[in-house]
Amino acid sequence: MKRRVVVTGIGIITPLGIGTEPTWSGLMEGRSGAGPITKFDTALFSTKIAAELKGFDPLNWVEKKELKKMDPFIQYAIAAADFAVKSSGLSITAENGPRVGVNIGSGIGGFSTIENEHSELMKGGPRRISPFFIPSCIINLAAGQVSIRTGAKGPNTATCTACSSGAHAIGDSFRIIQRGDADAMICGASEAAITPLSVGGFGNMRALTRRNDEPQRASRPFERDRDGFLMGEGAGILVLEELGHARMRGAAIVAELCGYGMSGDAYHITAPSEDGDGGCRVMQNALNDAGIAPEQVGYINAHGTSTPFNDKLETMAIKKIFGAHAKNGLMVSSTKSMTGHLLGAAGSVEAGLSALVVNRGKIPPTINYENPDPACDLDYVPNKPRDVAVEYAMSNSFGFGGTNACLLFRRCAA
Repeated sequence: MKRRVVVTGIGIITPLGIGTEPTWSGLMEGRSGAGPITKFDTALFSTKIAAELKGFDPLNWVEKKELKKMDPFIQYAIAAADFAVKSSGLSITAENGPRVGVNIGSGIGGFSTIENEHSELMKGGPRRISPFFIPSCIINLAAGQVSIRTGAKGPNTATCTACSSGAHAIGDSFRIIQRGDADAMICGASEAAITPLSVGGFGNMRALTRRNDEPQRASRPFERDRDGFLMGEGAGILVLEELGHARMRGAAIVAELCGYGMSGDAYHITAPSEDGDGGCRVMQNALNDAGIAPEQVGYINAHGTSTPFNDKLETMAIKKIFGAHAKNGLMVSSTKSMTGHLLGAAGSVEAGLSALVVNRGKIPPTINYENPDPACDLDYVPNKPRDVAVEYAMSNSFGFGGTNACLLFRRCAA
């Protein structure tokens, strides 16, 4: 029998707030975290808006002398992991440390550090490059820093699968616990990619919204007039534990993680397959893993990026897998309408939110839903949250290169 795995801690920092509860409150208010970009001069950029992290003070978690050793995405991971571990009540000791692992990924990693150090190289040659450059920007150092700071000596790894990174990190950690290689995992992803190179690159792909005059109305998943995604930043970290381990220490269980699916499109470097095949298979794989029927799922936190093709094809895939249930009782929403798209961290933030949905019986809305798109014809929980108890919630994440992840959470009575 597979070991059962539960969520005991959630740490989320997003443009809606520094911490899980401020973020959750922002979602329930239907509030957007979007605004003009303040991190650099956007005069020459086609997109001038994003969902920036506001009010984050790294000195609450990191000593000043240590900041030069870590890119902001690592700082965000440390903060979110601290929230997650504290909310779980898990005490990591010399005795249990080897049975607690870390898997924290990122889609982009330390872009701002790379850009800054390249500028130093161009100005003054190689002697100007910081000796901390490499460990401050490589993706696995988020997991490394959290491991060092918590004393978690179990599996230590990082996942980089574009916008599926956070979901894959959680799903892979689920498997690590199931097979007995750890009793608990600190897992998720972090992203800090609102930088000139990143915004310029995504902008030139025409992936980003250009609704610069209306930043809070820019992210509008599944809506007729969507024109691209709104970049966000932040981190989402979960503490997963084997059920017996959590019960033995009297942990408060948020939800059970009961299903994980993976798939590949094998189609295009950035676009999803036109028939929605990859999305169909990843959701079916998660359902099969959990051993439940499609009709048992009450809510899907969609990938829902607010790009024309993604939203249409995700809708198509949902209808294929869920059949009549897709239009008869299944609720689908995209919290990216409020947080923006956190790239690699999106899936882990949304996984945490999905666990809270089954725990609290509240469904976050898709805001800015004004004009229906005939190709997107599901119940997207438009503009207002709902009080609805669901037993199962699904979270979808799809990434460049055709990499897909799906997580399935169940309400846990005890």
